[in-house]
Amino acid sequence: MLEIKPVENQQQLSKLKQDYFAQSTAPLDGMWHFGFAPMAAHFGFYEHEALVGYCCINGEGYMLQFYLAPNANSDAKELFTLIAEQNSAVIGEVKGAFVSTAEPQYLSLCFDNSSAFTVNALMYQQVQRGSRSNQSALKLTLAQPEQLDQFVEFAASNIGAPEQWLSGYFGNLIKRNELFGYWLEGELLATGECRLFDEYQTDYADLGMIVAQSQRGKGIATQVLSSLVTLANERGLSPMCSTERVNTGAQKAIKRAGLTPLNRIIQIEFDQQ
Repeated sequence: MLEIKPVENQQQLSKLKQDYFAQSTAPLDGMWHFGFAPMAAHFGFYEHEALVGYCCINGEGYMLQFYLAPNANSDAKELFTLIAEQNSAVIGEVKGAFVSTAEPQYLSLCFDNSSAFTVNALMYQQVQRGSRSNQSALKLTLAQPEQLDQFVEFAASNIGAPEQWLSGYFGNLIKRNELFGYWLEGELLATGECRLFDEYQTDYADLGMIVAQSQRGKGIATQVLSSLVTLANERGLSPMCSTERVNTGAQKAIKRAGLTPLNRIIQIEFDQQ
C-alpha cells in the first residue's frame, strides 16, 4: 500500500531527483527546477516505509515535478490521477502542472488528466558548437559584491521583479561568479547570467539576460547572449536558456545567438471533478 507524506528535508529525495533528471530527453530549465521547485511543497511516496517517488506542488497549486521509480509496486497513472483529481488529503488542491516536452512520462500523465493546456515558454539549447551569431560579442564584466544593489535596482526597474527576491538571487550568483554586467560610460545597460549546475545537468550552462528598456531593439541582447555562449563553450559546456512564449523579441535574439528552440514548457489545467 502506498502512503503519501510531506517531505521536510529535500536531501532525502536526492537519488530520486537524480533518476528524475536522467529520464528526461533534454536538459530541463534551470530556473524552474533549481529556482522554483525547491520553494515548492514536496511530498514523498512510500511503500512499506521505503521512499519510491515524490512530487512537488507550488504555492499556486501547480505541480512542478512528479516521479515514481520503475521498481515501485504502485501504478503511476493511478497515483497521478488520484493527485490530479484532488483525492489526496495530504496534498490537497492541485489545479494543474508545468511540464516540459523533454519529460515524456510526466507529460503523458499530465495530458491524461488535462482539460486545457498552453505553451508557457520555449526552451533553447546549442545544437552545434560554433553556431553563434555573426555579430560581435560584448565585453561583459564579472559582477562584484559591492555592485549588488546596482544589479538589484537595474533588474527591478527593467523587469519588475521584487527587490527582496532579486537581492538573494543575484547575491548567490555573485558568490558563484555567475553574474555579469555590460557597462557603458559607468551605466549598467545589461546583465548576463551563466549559471552552472552542481548536479544532474553538469554538462550545461543555463543562460539569462536583462537589457535596459531604453536599449532594447539595438542588438544588445544578441551580443550579450553571444558573449555568454562563448563563455560557456570556453568552459566546455553546452549553453541553454528559455523565454516566455509571448516574448518574441527575446526569441529573435536567442536564435541569432545560435540557440535552437527544441522543447517547450507546457502549462496544464487539470479536470476539476
